[in-house]
Amino acid sequence: MPASNFRDTEFLARLRQIVEEQLSNEQFGVSELADKIGMSRSNLLRKVSKASGLSVSQFIRNIRLEHAAEMLKTETYTVSEISYKVGFGSVSYFIKCFREHFGYPPGSMPESSTPEEIEEESDPKPVKRKKLPVLPVTLFFLALIIVAVIFVFQRNTKNKLPPKSIAVLPFINDSNDSTNIYIINGIMESTLNKLQAVEDLRVISRTSVEKYRMQPKTIPEIAKELNVGYLVEGSGQKIGDRILLNIQLIEATSDSHIWSRQYEREISDIFALQSEIAKNITDEIEVILTPEEQERMEKAPTGNVAAYDEFLKGLDLLRILQPENLWAAIGHFHKAFELDENFARAYAGTAMAFYFLEANKTMREYTDSINYYADQALFHDSKLPQSLIAKALFYMAHNEYELAVPYFEKALDYNPNYDLVLYFMVDLYAKYIPDTEKYLEYALRGLQVDPAAFDSITNGVNYLHISNALVQAGFKEQALKYVNKSMVYWSGNLYSEYLKAYIIFAENGDLNQLRKSLTAALEKDTNRLDIAQELAKICYFQRDYQAAYDYYQHYLSIKKAAGLDIYPQEDIKIAYTCLQLGKKEEAEKFLEAFKNYTVNDDSIYKNLNLCMYYAATGDPKKAYSYLELFSHEEQFYYWTIPFIQLDPALDDVRKERGYRRTFSRLETNFNNFHNRLKATLKEMYLI
Repeated sequence: MPASNFRDTEFLARLRQIVEEQLSNEQFGVSELADKIGMSRSNLLRKVSKASGLSVSQFIRNIRLEHAAEMLKTETYTVSEISYKVGFGSVSYFIKCFREHFGYPPGSMPESSTPEEIEEESDPKPVKRKKLPVLPVTLFFLALIIVAVIFVFQRNTKNKLPPKSIAVLPFINDSNDSTNIYIINGIMESTLNKLQAVEDLRVISRTSVEKYRMQPKTIPEIAKELNVGYLVEGSGQKIGDRILLNIQLIEATSDSHIWSRQYEREISDIFALQSEIAKNITDEIEVILTPEEQERMEKAPTGNVAAYDEFLKGLDLLRILQPENLWAAIGHFHKAFELDENFARAYAGTAMAFYFLEANKTMREYTDSINYYADQALFHDSKLPQSLIAKALFYMAHNEYELAVPYFEKALDYNPNYDLVLYFMVDLYAKYIPDTEKYLEYALRGLQVDPAAFDSITNGVNYLHISNALVQAGFKEQALKYVNKSMVYWSGNLYSEYLKAYIIFAENGDLNQLRKSLTAALEKDTNRLDIAQELAKICYFQRDYQAAYDYYQHYLSIKKAAGLDIYPQEDIKIAYTCLQLGKKEEAEKFLEAFKNYTVNDDSIYKNLNLCMYYAATGDPKKAYSYLELFSHEEQFYYWTIPFIQLDPALDDVRKERGYRRTFSRLETNFNNFHNRLKATLKEMYLI
């Protein structure tokens, strides 16, 4: 046997001995075994997995079950007594694990048969087994080694498992004194934040779980809505200078309490208590922590309990974005950093409160305050996610969006599940720095950690935007799934209705069906200029110029009445439609408007727009030259491909020599972009 295999066998034997010594100790788990063997929890997880192919908790449980099977043969103890003797706190859970491990319940185990014998005796027809050829000892061990290598190789080349998922439900204040709720909320928030910082976990946001405080549901219902594998429940109270907490970890699929613990600590130990709770949870579900994550989990935000008390009061108020609450929060944060001048989170909280005070206002009053307190937070803790967010918000307030991005990204490095950061990143890439790839990534990540934070209509809009981004990037199947979700949340949203019609068109290419769907949508609200414009465009593609002209006139009348300056890219289609109907003077007006728009266009579509202009004005060669330039772009919208092929203004351009090669390059570039994005999103378990 190779030396490495021998060492693994010795190592597992030593672990077995330790577990057997603690067999009846229900509290003896992964962390306790790591302490006994003198290893870090992460190293223990890796080594046991490598040596046995099992997780540490499976390894411990199997030893307990094997001893239980031996005890059952003696008839000395009942099933209930044995379950406690081998460290199972719940008899029903013991029976469930025993059945899964051996294939039958403990009460029906035969007296003298081993599990292997039972399996053989239950076979109604004996099977003649061929004798294996006798191998020399060296060849036998060589065969074993080859099999082991193949097994390890196959196991290690599988895709990385998706992160484990967990939701920390709102903790309940058991005290009659409702003024103490901010402390219980603070412990819940701290537990959540510490878990959010673990990359190997997907942690549901506070905003999504908060709804279950007032809308109690069963554990399976909550788990299904949040799409998580584990749930944490907690309750507690502050009694004088002591805190009493009860925490339970629940496995969602079986609705079974797999771990529960009561904590009683002095208020001065609150920081160690919060770290201990988070560590116990990650230990129990066997999440691998990096040394950096372990360090962040154990780090206390301040050494001053009185300062922390003021901070928790401010944090509780900061969640309610009303001016009076924000000002009150700022007051508590000020008291906190007066008591501890190094309290980075208190400075960061102040900067955030000032940002939200002037959010959505045209006049900026507090930008200097945001910057000052953000810098103070960064000075005292440059790796604190909230410090980085505070500085990013300063740049957001200054409309310097590109400068905000690296701070948000660094905050996500330290806290991969931070819903507030994901919210701002989606907003940035949807509105201020348009980028389909990044918008999709952050929107889908946001949905994973914040699935139930909003009301029905807001959720409908969120799913709509994600569907739109997906189809823009060529993900037709996923786009249809999300637009259907959007319509479930908000059935009256006509934008979802006609977006779905376009997604179906992307699949079947049926312009007649698309036109019928858009007509039906416009009939529901004849004042929707966006639908009128889309319907005009489809008639234009069908070369039904009179219908296109009529719908464009309807669109233009609504646009003028509302004083809107939108959809300038449609002017070229309106101009070409007018030319086909002999309305040259009217066409000139729209041609001029489109030319001015194109000259000032700095987007990747500038060359495509110039192509359209020269095609409409009768210069196909020049139009083709600009199409050739555009064909070297990569991250353009999916609709570009079918619409270039359908556009009647490009009929002569499509006759130009080299057009097929140019269009083929466009298709290749888009497909490359789509496939690269697909691989990225799959690797991140977002699609």
